[in-house]
Amino acid sequence: MTLKKQLYSPGEMTVAIDRIAAAIRRDFPDDSDEFALVGLYKQGVPLAERICSVIERETGRRPLFGKLDISMYRDDVGRRSGLPLIRETVIPFDVNETKLILVDDVLSTGRTIRAALDALTDYGRPSLIRLAVLVDRGNPEYPIRADYVGLESRLPSGRKISVQFDEDGEEAGIFQVEWQK
Repeated sequence: MTLKKQLYSPGEMTVAIDRIAAAIRRDFPDDSDEFALVGLYKQGVPLAERICSVIERETGRRPLFGKLDISMYRDDVGRRSGLPLIRETVIPFDVNETKLILVDDVLSTGRTIRAALDALTDYGRPSLIRLAVLVDRGNPEYPIRADYVGLESRLPSGRKISVQFDEDGEEAGIFQVEWQK
């Protein structure tokens, strides 16, 4: 049985996404300064789409957008009980010399981002890679930090943070998940 406790409401999520988009706009203010957002499956993709929409609404230009599947780059791929769900990576632009912002829902151990960096190098050599996350848990296992953070939440290591968007078929929000026997 799992227990869910809401940590942040949909409204707080929206404010955090707006905060991330504003910080990205400050770092890339010039119209000629093209950059791309690459969302990591699963929840980094809808988060990146939302950030792109906010930037487009505020500036009139939509950043390049891609989706990255890292399933086969994870360091636990052979240790899981089941086969990973493979999704299509869609990067409709040349990664070489492009400024990229990786987007994920939660930064926890840093292992997911390490896998994403490995995956990206198979597509080319970006001129810059930054990281945007909706929630930073702090205390990563790898020396990885986010450049753009919407919210910070310090939970004990045994607890999981789950981000749900409206498309998930449930009420949007950020939840603490506990497994009970």
